[in-house]
Amino acid sequence: MTLFSSNFWRRHVGWLVLALAGCSTYPDSLPSAGPGLELIQKNAQEAQTQGIQLLDVTAPLARRLASDARLAPSFAQQWGQAKQTGFVLGPGDVLEVSIWEAPPASLFGASAMDLRSGAATARVSVLPGQMVAADGTIDVPFAGTIKAAGQSTSDVQNAIVERLKGKAHQPQVVVRVLQNATSNVTVVGEVSNSVRMPLTAKGERLLDALAAAGGVRQPVGKMSLQITRGEQVRSLPLERVIASPAENVFLQPGDVVTAFHQPFNLTVLGATGVNRELDFEAQGISLAQALGRAGGLQDQRADARGIFIFRFEDPALLPDVKPDAPRTAQGKVPVVFRLDLKDPASFFAAQDFPMRHKDVVYVSNAPAAELQKFLNIVGSVAGPVLIQSLPVAGVDGTATRMGERGIMKTALGNARIKTGSLRDVAAVAGYVTTQGGTPWAVVGIVNHPNASQSRPALDALLEWVANQPR
Repeated sequence: MTLFSSNFWRRHVGWLVLALAGCSTYPDSLPSAGPGLELIQKNAQEAQTQGIQLLDVTAPLARRLASDARLAPSFAQQWGQAKQTGFVLGPGDVLEVSIWEAPPASLFGASAMDLRSGAATARVSVLPGQMVAADGTIDVPFAGTIKAAGQSTSDVQNAIVERLKGKAHQPQVVVRVLQNATSNVTVVGEVSNSVRMPLTAKGERLLDALAAAGGVRQPVGKMSLQITRGEQVRSLPLERVIASPAENVFLQPGDVVTAFHQPFNLTVLGATGVNRELDFEAQGISLAQALGRAGGLQDQRADARGIFIFRFEDPALLPDVKPDAPRTAQGKVPVVFRLDLKDPASFFAAQDFPMRHKDVVYVSNAPAAELQKFLNIVGSVAGPVLIQSLPVAGVDGTATRMGERGIMKTALGNARIKTGSLRDVAAVAGYVTTQGGTPWAVVGIVNHPNASQSRPALDALLEWVANQPR
């Protein structure tokens, strides 16, 4: 059966075959989400001379990178189990000073007796609450200026007693903190209530501060805790802090505890379900999880051999790093990891391969996808020419006799088709313009012992299409 003559194909399609045969790559002008596998590998080979490595993702490499991620400095390694050495006063704390003098009182005897002293013979003088000044001092009558910042309440009591000796009769002093302004921990972030939690002599731990803030607002598995202590900053997944008592460290005055929800992110580009920035949790995710969250690979576009991860990595984890390789300010080197999902073993490696903050994952297009783009462009140009070259039903060529059978009415003049037949088979193919003005591509094949008797059925098919409203 011949629907289109060999001259037709030579005239309209032959140049396309020649064009594709003469090209190993596709024009840069074709729309694309990024480079293909071959181009990346070619450029990577050139870049390797400049110290940028292209490494295949294998199970040993994935385990080595994952082991390094698990060995990141923890709270326990950084600060141990050091407990706050008692309560220390500082500027802003409000203190109450009470002074007892044994009878006969010589200095404070004329002062009003505090009712809280009951029937005791000693007299007590309770001074108004006093804030520790910016220079770290307080003023006590007859004792003068007393240093309080950096001291415990016992230290301040002893200092006042020493100053009053020789002036008061057997003085005894009690210093009480009315308002704690300096020995606090600040808890912020994804918690129910941000809070400044005062520290006590008991010694509060990290999870005590989290409980004081009402707990976290997101699932525990997606949260991380960060402790800022002076210039030191450390983060750990909340799950790890809960599971390991050693990570539930004692807090120190001035610590800032921040709860983060999925604090890290990576960017996914190319032939995946979605192209966007993906947030992920502190305990990390694998490459397999990252691809899953990005909607997987697109069947019509993706090259399963060309999955690339662009990263700045610690050179100690990489083989054969050149001394002159480019480095960041943190000493890391650029590296490109390649995953080939055509290899079944790579699925296991992808489950172990850890993603890092600011990674870029790119999935290249398959060569067939580039070809399809090219064919779409060609089709948009050649399609109208192809339609116009077909015979008109009831007007030209073999289609002239269609009107003589009396079945086709609307289709006459609105169908451009070719007919063909073999023994026991009749066929028709082409385009029919509907009543709504839309060209439909139509192919009809009938298997019948007498091919000529099949023609009315094919005519009816074309007529039905021509009568469609859209």
